[in-house]
Amino acid sequence: MPQILIHQANCISTQDPQEREIRGGSILIQDGLIKEVFDADQFLAKGQHLLSEVDQVIDARHHLVIPGMVNCHHHMVQSLTRAYLPVQNAELFSWLRGLYPIWANLRPEMVQVASKVAMAELLMSGCTTSSDHLYIYPNGVNLEDSIEAAQATGLRFIATRGSMSVGQSKGGLPPDRVVESEEAILKETQRLIEKWHSAKHGSMLNISVAPCSPFTVSEGLMEESAKLARAYGVRLHTHLAENDHDIAYTQEKFNCTPTQYVERLGWVGEDVWHAHCVKIDAPGIELFAKTRTSIAHCPCSNMRLASGILPLRKILDANVSVGLGVDGSASNDGAHMLTEARQAMLLARVAKSLEPFGCDTGPQEMTPRDVLKVATRGGAQTLGRTDIGQIAPGFCADLALFRTDTLPMAGGSIHDPVGALMLCSSQLTDYTIVNGRVVVDKGEFKPFELEPITRRHNELALELTQS
Repeated sequence: MPQILIHQANCISTQDPQEREIRGGSILIQDGLIKEVFDADQFLAKGQHLLSEVDQVIDARHHLVIPGMVNCHHHMVQSLTRAYLPVQNAELFSWLRGLYPIWANLRPEMVQVASKVAMAELLMSGCTTSSDHLYIYPNGVNLEDSIEAAQATGLRFIATRGSMSVGQSKGGLPPDRVVESEEAILKETQRLIEKWHSAKHGSMLNISVAPCSPFTVSEGLMEESAKLARAYGVRLHTHLAENDHDIAYTQEKFNCTPTQYVERLGWVGEDVWHAHCVKIDAPGIELFAKTRTSIAHCPCSNMRLASGILPLRKILDANVSVGLGVDGSASNDGAHMLTEARQAMLLARVAKSLEPFGCDTGPQEMTPRDVLKVATRGGAQTLGRTDIGQIAPGFCADLALFRTDTLPMAGGSIHDPVGALMLCSSQLTDYTIVNGRVVVDKGEFKPFELEPITRRHNELALELTQS
């Protein structure tokens, strides 16, 4: 694996516990890890020899360097139904009812190609680690279709084995033809964990257990899934408290709130992260704080479906771990992590004027540095990873480098590169490095050609929606 030196960066935002910002600093990458971080004086004193010894030197004088961002919730296959006209203006349940019959026609190639498109988009926006929640498996589709895509793109991947077992005939939301038997779900999930999960430092692939939602699976499957995950030491994930219909369904079917429901089933703890939680109440926040349960915040999707606004500041102040998720891509409809972070910041600010989330701080509710922390260290904590999300010796060499001399950053980056990254127009990376490997090089995506995969993706999207 090549030894790389990122040299004389305009600014390095380490996102380590000291939250250092180093001007003119350098980073040495070796064997997929960050070997050393120098400030300018340290490099002059003991790092000059590296300029002639390393395999590659990246001149970063015009770059802001941040830890690779971490995406905590996604449905990559939904890239095939982005901007699908019949559900463009639907809320969550109507949106799902309109798309379930279409997704029932998915084939393995569609999952593979859509995942590659989504992963490329993430990598080019500065994301180096992503989870994906694949919960529908028709026509021979398998979670390994997504895993294959991650291996092809070089993305650090948390593959969650989703599932749906309660169809419309049993009071659930999805059509019966897209649900699976619970015995088959548990057996397949166990197989995937045993074959693919790696818990080692720097692991490129984790498997998590992820029944889809309270309105698509039974209480029994939730309980058995938790037992399975804990027997193997893997994490648990599901959707929770996403909108008013979600709350009403849980109240009607289970006579409790969503957070009471998951507490009853053992779905709280430091090994659990829930997507959305837009409608979480004060007791729910207290429960999550007490049990160290995490949240994947998906602001673009929540706005797109008019689900509501997560009380982000209140949740962070309660010491609940929060990471960002692009969700979708048919409910976002993109996979741009920098855009997601910017929207999270702006939405938290505007929440000041809206009840019941009103607060007293206004724009100070979420600063650029606050949201960068959520997008990096927060995401790592949410996914249970202690080896990513920071620029520090021993951490994985997962980095995103954004040019500071571009048109969108003009004026802003000379004042504050970190602030400009979040406040100015979102841009793509100049370099993205994952596990010490350059996957975006001077803006060029290196793992494979994008034009042929994009063309095939569009052909498959048309085929899927017209079948």
